Amino acid sequence: MKTIIEPFRIKSVEPLRFTSRSERTQILQAAGYNLFNIHADDVLIDLLTDSGTSAMSARQWGGMIEGDESYAGSRSYHQLEEKVTELTGFRHLIPTHQGRAAEKILFNIVGGQGKIIPNNTHFDTTRANIEVSGAEAVDLLPPAGFDPVAVDAFKGNMDLEAFEALLSKHGAERIPITMLTVTNNSNAGQPVSMENIRRAAEISHRHNIPFFLDACRFAENAYFIKLREPGYQKITVREIAAEMFSYADGCTMSGKKDGLVNMGGFLALNDEELARQARNILVVTEGFPTYGGLAGHDLQAFAIGLDEVLEEDYLKYRIRSVTYLGEHLTELGVPVFQPPGGHAIYIDAGAFLPHIPARQFPGQSLACELYLCGGIRSCEIGSVMFGKTDPTTGDFAPARLEMVRLAIPRRVYTKSHIDYVIECIGDVYRRRNEISGIRIVQEPPILRHFTARFSPL
Repeated sequence: MKTIIEPFRIKSVEPLRFTSRSERTQILQAAGYNLFNIHADDVLIDLLTDSGTSAMSARQWGGMIEGDESYAGSRSYHQLEEKVTELTGFRHLIPTHQGRAAEKILFNIVGGQGKIIPNNTHFDTTRANIEVSGAEAVDLLPPAGFDPVAVDAFKGNMDLEAFEALLSKHGAERIPITMLTVTNNSNAGQPVSMENIRRAAEISHRHNIPFFLDACRFAENAYFIKLREPGYQKITVREIAAEMFSYADGCTMSGKKDGLVNMGGFLALNDEELARQARNILVVTEGFPTYGGLAGHDLQAFAIGLDEVLEEDYLKYRIRSVTYLGEHLTELGVPVFQPPGGHAIYIDAGAFLPHIPARQFPGQSLACELYLCGGIRSCEIGSVMFGKTDPTTGDFAPARLEMVRLAIPRRVYTKSHIDYVIECIGDVYRRRNEISGIRIVQEPPILRHFTARFSPL
């Protein structure tokens, strides 16, 4: 059959609140034109993030009843440990309340002044945790990755020639670990090929540098490999995921993505000394090593989610439903980063609003207009998130791309919800010349996109 249906039935529903444009105008003004500041009840379709917004399965909810809340040695921890070891092969599991906590622990140990951490593209919290440690976060994306209209199977790859050049310029002693993000979130959720993972690992290991995956969306990446990389069509996604992890020495993981849970994460690795140091930090910052800031029922649901996310009927539906949104927006002429990624559609806000310069944040302007039009909450990934202003000279360095991310929560919205999103974006696109820029009136020193306040120009 051509129609790909949701591989589940809906057992529980949650009502949505409808608002008028005049109400949304007042709400947006009160929020300082920052969609992070809007009360969730005032959002109709929430595409701000796919992190922690999944609908859990009946099996996960049932498992939560069985969660063991013991402070030490929880049965639920050991079930998660067994599942992570089975999936990744890593010997040590350090649970955390979410992925950025795992990043914080890791870079507290390996980061520091003068260190360089390469990646295909660091996401915002990864970059922030590296920079807070005093290290430098370096993105190594191939040229095709910066071209929104280029169609390539694996635009999320690391530029391996640039990686070799970085090593030659700075020396391996300044690079404590190599990171590779799968899928490449900041680069429109584009996948990374198995060949690229393997070769990046080989280069790292040749220079005695540990190789880590940012594995938040490992299952989606594995499914793209099955679809697009020669030789993997007849191999199960579970086996492909296992091969991905086999090349790495460890990983950070936000279970709020491909763990299919609302809270949870972990750091997993093979190095015993690094694991010992990580657990020492964990006890101070997150909790005892067998719960790491999570309730027993969270650990239980996490273990089940890591199993369910590798079901191929689910992944087929997941990837196809995101592609559906991208295809229909493209038919309307909306400039969308091509090809559609795994967890989100990224609108090219720079091309959508070419009359708004980067200094006036076209992505933020577009995100605000989508909310005003239809109560849709999205996320700017452009010069608000990644642009920088020199505090001494006032020179502005924009992001390489100005994008708006429409992140699709897992197992939450139906086709009719997505059709509504398509209609709203089409309406905004027809009126795009009426949209003006925006300026920042208040911002924090780091991760400003979360709490900054804006004013329209």
